[in-house]
Amino acid sequence: MTPIRTDWTREEIAALFDLPFTELLFQAATVHRAFHPPEQVQLCTLLSIKTGGCPEDCGYCSQSVHADSGVEATKLMDVQAVLQRAAQAKDAGSQRFCMGAAWRNPKDRDMPAIVEIVKGVREMGLETCMTLGMLTPQQAGMLAEAGLDYYNHNIDSSPEYYERIISTRSMQERLDTLDHVRGAGINVCSGGIIGMGETREDRVGFVHTLATLPQHPESVPVNALVPIKGTVLGNILADTPLAKIDDIEFVRTVAVSRICMPKSMVRLSAGRESMSEATQALCFLAGANSIFTGDKLLTAPNAGDDSDAALFAKLGLTALKGEEPMRAERQAVPAE
Repeated sequence: MTPIRTDWTREEIAALFDLPFTELLFQAATVHRAFHPPEQVQLCTLLSIKTGGCPEDCGYCSQSVHADSGVEATKLMDVQAVLQRAAQAKDAGSQRFCMGAAWRNPKDRDMPAIVEIVKGVREMGLETCMTLGMLTPQQAGMLAEAGLDYYNHNIDSSPEYYERIISTRSMQERLDTLDHVRGAGINVCSGGIIGMGETREDRVGFVHTLATLPQHPESVPVNALVPIKGTVLGNILADTPLAKIDDIEFVRTVAVSRICMPKSMVRLSAGRESMSEATQALCFLAGANSIFTGDKLLTAPNAGDDSDAALFAKLGLTALKGEEPMRAERQAVPAE
């Protein structure tokens, strides 16, 4: 059985990236099959419950007040409106309902509505995930008490490259929020974005940061940058050869993530709408086993339910029905 390690070195991870592509995919697929049903992919739906107006200056984000992307700021959605969208997601076959709010951090006045949303979505039998920015230990505790299953807080890139794309929040602050989430007993969802102009060394650093956490994230979203005009990175990269990450390099990142974090769900996230069916198939072969369904991811386009159903039929893939490995193990441990 493949050991679960949290002591990976950057040199070891770099060596994986450097493997011949077919050998890397073979190793990743072997690890994947040891822990996951290879023909099943988890279906998730993502909804923006509060759009735009975020004070952070993340260079990739159209929801930042620093971006000139045309995204208008909205208030937090009404609880019943969110629950209606969750019901639609469940009817479409989603297992997890993910909700994002464009905040630096939630205010205490926002928490009662957030708690009500979490409870309502869980009552439908859906897994719940929130991404609300930074959390205090107290806020994480409130979400845990409400029954939140997952909290998403991405590290975005390597510690070195992170400082080139965001100045209003440090990498350490992101890691602190992950600690608060883990301390409250909530499952962690944390990944990053590939194709922001970073180097292979930065992709090594990104995987290394997640793979050396005391406990691997239960979910690891791997996004391909969608360069939106009006954002810092969008203005720099749009309409240039750098605007799209090399497909093989993206698949390599998925494969290395799978090898280093064997039990995590590796999610093929933003940017999938611009990937060919062949590239997506390689990602599934490399160990990706979770996707976002629907036509939209927060403010970015997505592949859509119909095209996903056609691709799944072509590849012989089905929707995941059971529990993810790390969560199933956690539930099987008796309380002390």
